[in-house]
Amino acid sequence: MGLDPDQRQSKVSILHGDEHESPGLNETETVQLRRVRQFGAAGAILMAVGALGAGAQPVLQNPVVGIRILSLPSRMASTALTVTMTGTVMVVLAWLLLGRFAVGRLRHGPPRRLTRSQLDRTLLLWILPLCVAPPMFSKDVYSYLAQSEITARGLDPYQVGPAGALGVDNVLTRTVPNIWRDTPAPYGPLFLWIGRGITWLTGENIVSGIFLHRILALAGIALIVWALPRLARRCGVAAVSALWLGAANPLLLFHLVAGIHNEAMMIGLMLAGTELALRAIESSAPIRRTSLWLLLSGVAVIALAATIKIPALLALGFIGMALARRWGGSLRAVLTSAALLAAIAVVVIGGVSVVSGLGFGWINTLNTASAVRSWMSLPTILGLGTGFVGVLLGLGDHTTAVLSLTRPIAAVVAGFIALRMLVAVLKGRVHPVGALGVSLGALVLLFPVVQPWYLLWAVIPLAAWATTRAFRGPAIVVSSIVSVILMPNGSEYLPFQIVQAAVMTILTIGILYLATRSSLPWRPHTGPSTPDRVGGEYAGSS
Repeated sequence: MGLDPDQRQSKVSILHGDEHESPGLNETETVQLRRVRQFGAAGAILMAVGALGAGAQPVLQNPVVGIRILSLPSRMASTALTVTMTGTVMVVLAWLLLGRFAVGRLRHGPPRRLTRSQLDRTLLLWILPLCVAPPMFSKDVYSYLAQSEITARGLDPYQVGPAGALGVDNVLTRTVPNIWRDTPAPYGPLFLWIGRGITWLTGENIVSGIFLHRILALAGIALIVWALPRLARRCGVAAVSALWLGAANPLLLFHLVAGIHNEAMMIGLMLAGTELALRAIESSAPIRRTSLWLLLSGVAVIALAATIKIPALLALGFIGMALARRWGGSLRAVLTSAALLAAIAVVVIGGVSVVSGLGFGWINTLNTASAVRSWMSLPTILGLGTGFVGVLLGLGDHTTAVLSLTRPIAAVVAGFIALRMLVAVLKGRVHPVGALGVSLGALVLLFPVVQPWYLLWAVIPLAAWATTRAFRGPAIVVSSIVSVILMPNGSEYLPFQIVQAAVMTILTIGILYLATRSSLPWRPHTGPSTPDRVGGEYAGSS
């Protein structure tokens, strides 16, 4: 599908440009890459060790309690926090250094780029230590276990919370954060259906349940690693660059692997479904037989992603518009495409809701997370700031009233941006993957509550499309900062402990820098790039 020159000048054109393939690393760079890989792996190991004392450990059934060596970090809180924070910073620095060989200096790209197999080995080496570590940065996995137990008992997790269903003294309830003990499940029926199977296997054994949920998260990450480079090639982006920013992102390592969040399954299924559907839509062959099967399968997989978390459903809109454009872009094509995709989505989502026995109560709990007032949410922080100013001026605390205005306005703005992107896809001005990423980014930033791992909703799909400094620069900075500012226990530490750990972490990183300044590529590459163009149907679209 060709693009007119004037169509390239849309508002989001500053985010995308064709990227070029580069030759492989030379011998010196390969040695540096190996050292970067080892540096990051050492950081991941430190995180795993420190998490034995500083992680989000369960209140009961802590497997390291009473074991002399393994329980040592739990008796040295400040030391454990220091070790974990040092490891966290090391992984982030290793990721930034790896970026030298993936995206170069942002302005010109790398003169040489690491291969896919080199990146895969690096990612695997960094993930493995976190796979055997206790949960970190969040205690949501304990809510997963409690809500799955409610489901396994035949109760409705969308009507009652862990305290009411299991009792406050239940081993699973005890580890759920207080704010969520009386809260119904905010997750889709597929996730709790899988959780019921995990509970059937593990019962109330917390450690076994944690590891099975982590395996589920790793399956989602495997889908991300499978789909992301394929989507990147469709958009004219180097696969390694997309994987580095998306799959190797510290936010993914820390919050989807170590933190065991179900965003891994949601994003993985959403991207896999998008890739399958686009194979049919962007193919030159008629949409029948194999192509039709790919289209229907892709739409069904996206619908399954929505039964994990509902934001994945947004991807269907852009698949629908791409399909309508394939069929001529007329109003009739749009309506036909919408009817087809809606029918498939209704069958899949309705089927999962009915067959799982959980029904449609999950629709009423989608707004559960808004009970949290998140500092990362633009409408929430605006409401909180306005309320605080009102208190200072003696006008009273009107935070709740202001939030009732800012949040709906933000929702309307996010909806408007998504609508603009839908039209842009229909007109062929933006690739569906880019439009999906932009829309999810608007949704995240304007959502009533934003958790750090929510940023991955937008960063991962945009990694496959957005190549310019206007996106990659802020994405790298935000990912790095957010990755290092959260406490590994998923809650809070005493201020003096944080200060002690931060000071020691800075000193340790400084010593490591001095010790490795001649062996690690702390200085950026220089030299011209040797381009080899990457193609893609929408490669030049804005």
